[in-house]
Amino acid sequence: MPHVSTAQDFDFFHGQWQVQHRRLRERLAGCVDWETFSGACEVRPLLGGAGNVDDNLLHLPAGSYRAATLRSFNAETAQWAIWWLDQRQPHRLDPPMLGSFDAEGVGLFYADDQFNGQPIRVRFRWTGTQGDAPGWEQAFSTDGGQSWEVNWVMRFERTERAAG
Repeated sequence: MPHVSTAQDFDFFHGQWQVQHRRLRERLAGCVDWETFSGACEVRPLLGGAGNVDDNLLHLPAGSYRAATLRSFNAETAQWAIWWLDQRQPHRLDPPMLGSFDAEGVGLFYADDQFNGQPIRVRFRWTGTQGDAPGWEQAFSTDGGQSWEVNWVMRFERTERAAG
């Protein structure tokens, strides 16, 4: 029987983390030059466990900023929705990423968006969620998902588990 995503899929993420970021300097430009920087993340459950929010501090080379991720689970569709709120654009929520996890704990989430005025498909991919070193990556596609450019990778190291 195939795995069905549940409201507990992101429970692995509750707590505090140090984050190592790796990001392409330019997206969708054929760039192969990556920049690395550190960050921190704290994740708390919401909605009786059917959602969560994280508070992020990113130390980019050009300066630090904060951002938040809001996630909620729809039990009827067995899908998660993920929204990103960035301190640099405090009145804009990115379109929700919709998706789920498979039996191995790999999560795939997709949305249609725009980048520099060009329509794109966005993919988030979570891996390692059943261990102590989860990872996340973001990729863009300009051809409807036929090919992908991975442009941001995060590796998490737990610094404190959530209480309870």
